[in-house]
Amino acid sequence: MQKRSELGQFLRARRAQVSPGDVDLPADGSRRVPGLRRAEVAALAGLSVDYYIRLEQGRERNPSVSVLKALGRALRLEPDARRYLFVLAGAAPRCPDRNGPKAVSPNLLAMLHEWTNHPVLLMDRCNTILAANQLGTALVAGHRHSDNLTRLTFLDPNAHSYLRDWEQVAAVCVAGLRAAASDDPNDPELTALVGELSVQSDDFRKRWAKAEVREKTSELILLHHALVGDLDLTYEILRPAANPDLMVKVFRAEPGSATAERLAVLGSLTAQEQVGPAQVSTRVARQP
Repeated sequence: MQKRSELGQFLRARRAQVSPGDVDLPADGSRRVPGLRRAEVAALAGLSVDYYIRLEQGRERNPSVSVLKALGRALRLEPDARRYLFVLAGAAPRCPDRNGPKAVSPNLLAMLHEWTNHPVLLMDRCNTILAANQLGTALVAGHRHSDNLTRLTFLDPNAHSYLRDWEQVAAVCVAGLRAAASDDPNDPELTALVGELSVQSDDFRKRWAKAEVREKTSELILLHHALVGDLDLTYEILRPAANPDLMVKVFRAEPGSATAERLAVLGSLTAQEQVGPAQVSTRVARQP
């Protein structure tokens, strides 16, 4: 029942994000809620209104692949959101259990440490930092929630001053958590984090209710570091083939820029704080 309820919630949330003009429907002044009406979604997807209502209410248990594809088109879902829809409907392959130790190869940890000019973080699907090189540690240090970027964004008292583009970071963070849930919407660790943030942060709760889904890949991020000032960085998310649940987040400054100079200063100021190979959290296991 929980999965069917989540499917209905997702359909309602995404229906509210699509305006009539987005799908070439006339906009009239009688709409009491934003987005499309149920009958409009049903018509766009080629379904009966009654069938679509049963989907939203969780009374229809087994929508077909063709129905899900039609709903994805009607609601203008991007690929990550379509994948999430299929998972909620039970139409995607079940992934193996991923709640055990997260194996990290010594070679990967050594590589993190050897990227001396780039801040690098190794994270899990909840954005918990499992390991970092010197610059990566220095980049996020000094916050109440330096160990988890999601909590830092929504619960840390310094989040809005540290994240100069907080609105963008918050949107990407929440959409990325939804995408992470595509492998297992009932993942206990992820579910617990969403519950915690929903209780403690109005901002998170409102954004989660929009049901945006987007895998994090590459973004510009604007920070204000307490030691060196403003940093304008881009990052890339890389996933180890042996463990795609893990994310290697590599930050980069434009060569010759003020940010590159400030990163060099940050590296000098924190050079004595981490020596030897990158440290690995007790939450992950080293491969033998």
